[in-house]
Amino acid sequence: MNIWHEFLNDPIIFISFSGLAIVIGLCVFYAVYFTYKVRHAEDETP
Repeated sequence: MNIWHEFLNDPIIFISFSGLAIVIGLCVFYAVYFTYKVRHAEDETP
């Protein structure tokens, strides 16, 4: 049984892992965003 074939043909697995990928992507985005904002806020303070 091919895992890639099973992943694409079973909608429950596909939607679950797609949702998980979106959530992890958002977590990474906000971690980088807040880190960027904190570093630039420290540069602007007198």
